[in-house]
Amino acid sequence: MLDLHRLRLLRELKHRGTLAAVAAALSYAPSSVSQQLSQLEAEVGVPLLEPVGRRVRLTEQAEILVAHTEAVLERLERAEADIATSLTDLTGTLRIASFQTAALALVPTALGLLRDLHPHLRVHVTHMEPEKALPALQARDFDLVLAEEYPGNPNPRPAELEQEDLLSDPLHLALPQTADSLDTESPMAALRSLANHAWVMEPEGTAARHWAMTLCRNAGFEPDVRFETTDLLLHLRLVEQNHAAAFLPDLVWSGQPPTVTLRQLPRDRRTRRVFTVVRRGRSQHPAVLACRDALLRAVSLRSDRA
Repeated sequence: MLDLHRLRLLRELKHRGTLAAVAAALSYAPSSVSQQLSQLEAEVGVPLLEPVGRRVRLTEQAEILVAHTEAVLERLERAEADIATSLTDLTGTLRIASFQTAALALVPTALGLLRDLHPHLRVHVTHMEPEKALPALQARDFDLVLAEEYPGNPNPRPAELEQEDLLSDPLHLALPQTADSLDTESPMAALRSLANHAWVMEPEGTAARHWAMTLCRNAGFEPDVRFETTDLLLHLRLVEQNHAAAFLPDLVWSGQPPTVTLRQLPRDRRTRRVFTVVRRGRSQHPAVLACRDALLRAVSLRSDRA
């Protein structure tokens, strides 16, 4: 019988990439992780790791073991969900990761709804962008992630994760005061009129940055990106103070009136998709179901106030 704990360490290595990362995530010494994996190799009777420079990678046989481990862990999560469903009181801890604007506009309302309905459920929220949060969800660091998808840039859809739509969030071109009188006959003309202005965008490597750069290049210019941050409130402040142009979503105002001049974007680039993601084995856990319901109600309440 293979040791499940050691199998989980092998799975952690696949998702986290290095022995040091596995050790840090699980509060182990790297030597302890290495020793446990060596014992697993002895149990299986075939090599599971092979050196690649200073790192290691999983062999074909290790990948087979990880696939079976994923299936076992999914069944265990389903068992936990069934036990939780059988109880009359919802307890335990629900771990959520959310990107900034959803955390500001939706999460506080959802937390209030959860607190009223399930006072013994402990909810832990981490601000984290989807690029990091989704791999962490697969590594079981979180139970639910709020994520975003920009038009023309579909996200990967791993089979072990389940998505559920929350809302379509309109996107706008935000003009500094020094540019709000420029040619704006059409969305593309408004965008081209900012070709010589400074811009604020999210950092390289993010889906938002890729979408924004593609939009500007399709308009015929390379944007002068002078400010880079994932903080969309800082994006807004830089536009308000006439330092930069930006692309801003509706959620950044949390239901309040816009504070800068906005122009429409081209028709097929006007909204981003906001959704929740959970592991397939966790999707029917009552805490996850309650959280998803609270988030949908938060979206509805926000729409009623608009």
